[in-house]
Amino acid sequence: MNNAELTIAQKDLQKLLACAHGDTALLYLYLRSGNDPELAGKELHMTEARLSCASANLRQLGLWQAEKKTFCPGERPQYSEDDVASAMDQDRDFQTLYGEIQRVLGRTLNTDELKIVLGFDRYLGLTHDVISLLVGYCIERNRRRSITRNPSLRTIEKEAYAWAEQGIDTMEEAIAFIGRESIRYSRLGQLMEVVQIRGRSLTTPEEKYADRWLEAGYPKELLKEAYQRTCLNTGGMNWKYMDTVLTRWQKAGFATLQQVKDGEKKKASMPKGASGVLGDAEREAMRKMMEEG
Repeated sequence: MNNAELTIAQKDLQKLLACAHGDTALLYLYLRSGNDPELAGKELHMTEARLSCASANLRQLGLWQAEKKTFCPGERPQYSEDDVASAMDQDRDFQTLYGEIQRVLGRTLNTDELKIVLGFDRYLGLTHDVISLLVGYCIERNRRRSITRNPSLRTIEKEAYAWAEQGIDTMEEAIAFIGRESIRYSRLGQLMEVVQIRGRSLTTPEEKYADRWLEAGYPKELLKEAYQRTCLNTGGMNWKYMDTVLTRWQKAGFATLQQVKDGEKKKASMPKGASGVLGDAEREAMRKMMEEG
């Protein structure tokens, strides 16, 4: 087994840390060292299930371009009522599938919804186990967003196509995706505590900011400091302002709260009029951004 010395790009490292999955990091190091993917299970002492999950994580993180069937979206098939009736009468697997979905959603599916389920099976080619995971994931996502009702079949269909486009079509791929999403939601919850959002879920624009901060790997103490300064300077939480603060700190090379404080001390010691990493012109630009925003 090769043990070449490696340099890992910061963005790749952040993805691996965010994934928080030891097998995934181990497989990444093994492959980056030039080892044979076919021997990974044996040389890393991983079971087939563990290896499949780690491989799925790397593909979905964009860290391994292994050969895999790619979904090519085209014109979606239009199933007729006769197609549905035939499947319900003659396809026992389909009978089991839609019966399980009805049980989980707690209601009877209408004909249009059964056409959607037929598309999961016949057009997207998802196995029934993967479809069950898909439905369960969409239900759990609603709960995390404080939505008490179950998702519609249209919502589940939209997620099914998103999965297909990402190549999530096996149990291993689905489990890996759901596991990472669970970690992501946990970290979003921690971030919401920092910015003191309680009793509601994040809006779509807020979640985009939050995801960017989590992907950047900002430590909790740095997020707290940015939040406190945002509230002090704007009178409350302002996502755009806080994002600008964090981005400018990152560009200045500040990855920790101590580095921010050291950088500010350095600026304070400069002669008047000297250019510092957090100069008055930069603060003025941020104020203008707030006024125009």
